[in-house]
Amino acid sequence: MKVFEIRKMSEMELRRRIKDEEENLIHLKFQKATSQLESPIKIRTVRRDIARMKTMLRLMELKSKENKEQTTASVK
Repeated sequence: MKVFEIRKMSEMELRRRIKDEEENLIHLKFQKATSQLESPIKIRTVRRDIARMKTMLRLMELKSKENKEQTTASVK
């Protein structure tokens, strides 16, 4: 998944997608343990996608917090 695709997602979409990808990662690890995984690179790709999505989610949270602080500071 590309970064520009992640940036287009809303916070709720990101949270849902992270959950789905984490479940997918568990499934891939199980396949690896039972020697059914075709390409071990899939695990790395999914892990990195999850990390990208979590990073974007954290940036959204920080931006929201920053905007909230600026709003309260301007009211005072």
